[in-house]
Amino acid sequence: MAAEDQHSGGAYRQHLPDLTIPRFTTMQKQDAHEYAAAFKESGVPPWLHGLYLHWRNLFQEPFRGVTNDGRVRPDLFTLRDEGMPIDAIVASADALLAQITPQQRAALSYHIDSPEWRSWSNPEFLLSHKGLRLDELTPPVRDACLALLEATLSPEGYTKALSAMRINGFLGDLVAAPRVMNEFSYNLVLFGAPSAAAPWGFSFYGHHLCLNVFLYKTQVVVSPWFTGAEPNLIDSGPYRGTRILQEEERLGLRLMQSLGADAQRAAQVYALLRDPAMPEGRWNHDDQRHLCGAYRDNRVVPYEGVVVGDMGPEQKELVRGILREYLLYLPERARAVRMAEIEEWFGETYFCWIGGFGDEDAFYYRIQSPVVIVEFDHHSGVFLTNKEPAKFHIHTLLRTPNGGDYGMALRPLIPGMEQGFIWKGERD
Repeated sequence: MAAEDQHSGGAYRQHLPDLTIPRFTTMQKQDAHEYAAAFKESGVPPWLHGLYLHWRNLFQEPFRGVTNDGRVRPDLFTLRDEGMPIDAIVASADALLAQITPQQRAALSYHIDSPEWRSWSNPEFLLSHKGLRLDELTPPVRDACLALLEATLSPEGYTKALSAMRINGFLGDLVAAPRVMNEFSYNLVLFGAPSAAAPWGFSFYGHHLCLNVFLYKTQVVVSPWFTGAEPNLIDSGPYRGTRILQEEERLGLRLMQSLGADAQRAAQVYALLRDPAMPEGRWNHDDQRHLCGAYRDNRVVPYEGVVVGDMGPEQKELVRGILREYLLYLPERARAVRMAEIEEWFGETYFCWIGGFGDEDAFYYRIQSPVVIVEFDHHSGVFLTNKEPAKFHIHTLLRTPNGGDYGMALRPLIPGMEQGFIWKGERD
């Protein structure tokens, strides 16, 4: 079997968990709400309960945005025409609203300025239940939720989102707990009223897939988003062959391997994935090497590694290829506009690496500039039993730093939103 298949395919079956231990026998008896309540109320396991409490504290901070030095740089983002099919997107949202009950509509809809934009999370436990949960809906309403997603994303981006959802269902079947993890164990939340002329958006979040979408006329911000998979390939059942995140892995490794020896040394900020040289907090049990995950809206992430602008043509093209994969959720025209914006900052775009960079190695990398951050990380097992990071468990994310997440940097430019607000964690 090829090395790629060993790490991304069936090798995960060597790490299937013992489903007779209490963790799984208890989980198999619970629905998603009971499962989440057990984490939040019992404090077991302690590290996970501690993470939940830490996240809630972070949620109380006024929103600033991710920065590289603690200072938000102004005037990086502008209003522009990105060609979004806003009329079709609004029609999809209106079709959903027409099908649901008044109670469901009240649960689904939040003010455009609600701080609940920030309360998405990517683990399987439902820490923040809001909006409509797809696995609790009738099939027609669930399909209407997905139609909104399909109308907004590119065709390939929608396929990627569906694939992540199906892989989540596959994992739920592997651990015999489909009421907690299934293809539709995701929440949809609407912010503002669907409109072709006024700002609004939505959040779609659950295990290993979180998308935050801000819309204004023909412009879109899909940020922050998180996409992961454990394992990242379905090798049996009706969706056999479904696979995600392999291109982000392949292109990242090619980029690192293509650098000269001096540039590799500069890019590799830590040789080991859990390196003794890491300062306290650089690795944690949940995010592992990720810096910009759920509730990390205000994190200071210093630049590390090598500058993309100093790379050769081959390496720059690999960077473009990586970024195109990370922008896949955007429709084609919006993607092209965003790529052009990002390329303008190649002179202040940094690429860094953690871990080895042989064909067999698991690794982490980050590309970071004033206008985008993308992260890639191979993880150890959460449901699978691999204690070391493996290529079949992948986490990826994208942030728009300097206040760009959730369309926040654009809001003061929109008529009627000029005054802005301090975005704290109390529900409106």
